Amino acid sequence: MPRYMTQFAYTTQAWTALAKNPVDRSEAIGKLAKELGGSLVALHYTMGEYDGVVLSDLPDDTAAMAIAIAAVSPGHVKAIKTTRLYAASEAVEAMRRAGKVSYSAPQ
Repeated sequence: MPRYMTQFAYTTQAWTALAKNPVDRSEAIGKLAKELGGSLVALHYTMGEYDGVVLSDLPDDTAAMAIAIAAVSPGHVKAIKTTRLYAASEAVEAMRRAGKVSYSAPQ
């Protein structure tokens, strides 16, 4: 099953609510992933441009898009970025395939 990394940033209002009522969001995110046919691998909070990272295994890109849409819909997330992750074996296979074809630059 493909793995996805979703980076997210909360709104100020979301941080205010979490500061008043701290809660582990892993259960809610895991439930959402399960409803879309996948599973939560991990939830980590970060510092910087994004407030956290979710790693999830999902059946396909459409499920990854659906989880992003569902997550931002309540309005507590101000930014989200999802990246499809590839296992080393998948990257090696891509390298093998790329090595068997050629492509010329425009002239």
